[in-house]
Amino acid sequence: MSPASDAASPVGAPAATAVFTTVLTEGPVSRVGLARRLGLSSAAVTKAARPLIELGYLHELAATERSGPGAGRPASPLAVRADREFFVGVKITADELIGVICDLRARVRATARRPLSSPAVESVLAEVGRLVDGLLDTLPEHRPRLRRLGLSLSGDVDHTSGLVRYSPFLHWRNVPLGERVARLTGLAVTVENDVKALTAAEHWFGEGVGAESFALVTVGTGIGCGLVVNGRLVSGSYGVAGEIGHVVVDATGPDCHCGGRGCVESIAGTDAIVAQARERTGQPGLALDEAVALARGGHEGLRAVFARAGDAIGCGIAAVANLVGPSRIVVSGEGLAAYDLFDAPIRASFERQAFGAAARCPVTIRPLPFEEWARGAAAVSIQSLVLP
Repeated sequence: MSPASDAASPVGAPAATAVFTTVLTEGPVSRVGLARRLGLSSAAVTKAARPLIELGYLHELAATERSGPGAGRPASPLAVRADREFFVGVKITADELIGVICDLRARVRATARRPLSSPAVESVLAEVGRLVDGLLDTLPEHRPRLRRLGLSLSGDVDHTSGLVRYSPFLHWRNVPLGERVARLTGLAVTVENDVKALTAAEHWFGEGVGAESFALVTVGTGIGCGLVVNGRLVSGSYGVAGEIGHVVVDATGPDCHCGGRGCVESIAGTDAIVAQARERTGQPGLALDEAVALARGGHEGLRAVFARAGDAIGCGIAAVANLVGPSRIVVSGEGLAAYDLFDAPIRASFERQAFGAAARCPVTIRPLPFEEWARGAAAVSIQSLVLP
């Protein structure tokens, strides 16, 4: 594998960063279009783009090609060479690794999964190494152009240092994951909270392209939220901005693994729903899919469990709308498999709790497989190249 020391960013000046980012996320774009969007002179755009073209990251389309309909003399738009560089993205769960190789436009070129026999740090590190090697073996021609690896997992992650301060489902505390995996693989490693990584992918390559503000709420084992404000992903001073799973919605509610009480996650997370379902049915071995089936079959006690969960999630989403005012909110996550049981309570509590015009914020549902979460990890790695 290529050494991490070779993974220097090709971007230097702020103008080059702005040009590269705009062409990558919204291109092809003509120089005139870039100058207009970025408030730069045509000469400044040309100067910023020149080294990126020389290094093979950008190229100029033929003058007869257009980035969109329009009259007048054809321009020569700038576009990204997607195969100039490749990136590995790995999503770490409590029982599985999901990996992808993506090109510079975050298009998935290869996927792989590996089960985890244990969440212990050493065991997970060994499996990450095997997963990365296996992915590269499927596309050996990409090895010379693959120098970066993105990792995503739930919990409190220090993106700058790669330290996992706390991951509840892996039971990790203060694990220097970025440093350890960089030594193991020889790649430049970026580590990010999984919801923030997924939000970054949506911001640059999905639903949020061009949006100044939006929120991505995830429902499943945990309840999370990624926020984009003024066109930038928000992490906050301590790296935990958007943790709506730990917003209190019932001060007398159940204890949460975070140490709080009555958090959204303590009521609406998968483990919480299963625990409540087992108590309601008296079946200690009841699984989530069985609880869903019984609720759909009309079991009133279990329908009440899902309704309570939906109410809590809706309150959390309303808090986001009230505090941040995003132009749209997208709901995703593995919990959407039971969304028909959540939908009405979520919307009812959102409309009840959202203040004034915040209730007009559109809430859309978008199921995403775990490969998309791994793509999010790759997207954060792409951003580490473009935004040094």
